[in-house]
Amino acid sequence: MKSLSLAALGLLLLTGAAHAQALDPSGTYLSETGETRVRIARCGQAYCGTIVSVKGEAKDVYNPDANLKNRDLVGIQMISNIQPSGDGFTGQLYNYKDGKTYTGKMTFAGKAMQLSGCVLSGLICRSQTWSKLN
Repeated sequence: MKSLSLAALGLLLLTGAAHAQALDPSGTYLSETGETRVRIARCGQAYCGTIVSVKGEAKDVYNPDANLKNRDLVGIQMISNIQPSGDGFTGQLYNYKDGKTYTGKMTFAGKAMQLSGCVLSGLICRSQTWSKLN
């Protein structure tokens, strides 16, 4: 009976480890428009997404902070404080095309990330599907 309990515990631990790996959002993603590549990786206790390439305007021209309008977009943390939440993740999403930061939600299925940015406590949301490149 004891060996059966240990086997069940071992199986439970393995299942938990596999589930935890499935919830790891790390990787490089291509935006729905194909204009932006973002690498998601661990940032302390959470995850963050940093722009690794962008097509078109490469400066943060819509940033509300005048001192940041001339900074390069590559290297900017576009997604921050990504934390597990329910069946996905939540975090903050910076949209360099309007200079605003939104509350965000992310869910993953296969090589796709469904990304939603919301305002007014989730009353108005806009979603995109990004493709995982690696």
